[in-house]
Amino acid sequence: ERKDEGPLKVAHGQAHTIEFRHVSFIYPGTERKVLDDVNLVIRPGETLVLVGLNGAGKTTLLKLLTRLYDPTEGVILLDGRDIREYDTSALYNMYGIVFQDFRLIPKMSVYDNVAFAMRVIGASEKEIKKRVPYVLTLVGLQDKANNMPNEISGGEQQRVALARALVNNANTIIADEPTGNVDPEMSYEIVELLDRINENGTTIIMVTHEHELVKQFDHRIVVIDNGEVVSDMANGGVLHYDSKTGYQPVPNVTEMKTITLHNVNVSYENSPVTQIIETEVPVRPSSSNVPVIPDLPEMEDIVEAEELPKAPELS
Repeated sequence: ERKDEGPLKVAHGQAHTIEFRHVSFIYPGTERKVLDDVNLVIRPGETLVLVGLNGAGKTTLLKLLTRLYDPTEGVILLDGRDIREYDTSALYNMYGIVFQDFRLIPKMSVYDNVAFAMRVIGASEKEIKKRVPYVLTLVGLQDKANNMPNEISGGEQQRVALARALVNNANTIIADEPTGNVDPEMSYEIVELLDRINENGTTIIMVTHEHELVKQFDHRIVVIDNGEVVSDMANGGVLHYDSKTGYQPVPNVTEMKTITLHNVNVSYENSPVTQIIETEVPVRPSSSNVPVIPDLPEMEDIVEAEELPKAPELS
């Protein structure tokens, strides 16, 4: 038991294990459980996609992860320790958050929007001049540094938001509906870019309700419905998607079965990986229509997080 040792520090430069253990949550002043007995382990360096209908509890789960709220019941663990034991400002520095609506500052250039995230933690101009061009190159916007947000496309604005999330060397990227305000082709590009970032060891947690997009990528998929985890690709299972009810788990079986979905007979069996069954599979945009994502610089070219000052304590 820890006594008078002060808050735990978050180790930078490495990914962490995050665990939701029997987590339930009720918003203050209400009675309905928005999350109900959620058990979920997010492993270091993996990409996890949370899917579900609007109101299923996906965004609430992220709010608990970032400590906008604490669980009503249960506990969230970071590397085996209660997340509430950690230094709050250091915990925030661990995350890079990408919002659906970009949240760029209209009167700042692309460069300054990204640099702003470093300036608020007191980084030096020398550090900023080294780090910001790197992340802009990473997201393919090195030629847009001097443009204003209203001079670039929605997809490019989302890439600026992603660069801002990366600039302080966050080891976990939380992307809340990052493709919600861009067209389908740009959606694929955003997810492909997140995949490339994940290759460097960054944990990616993405929330989406775009089932067609999810089907095109080999990610771990966790389905939340009415506040409960109803399926987890890591635990096996089979899903089908219905336009009215969203993702629904197909009951586990031990032998081949045939069911009818959308008037089409589909055979399935219990499988070690999640299958998403859909009668009409969308065609992915051809590679010629998707901008090329630049190769990542070597890791030694990145400004290490420990060189950056800590964020000020939050009151």
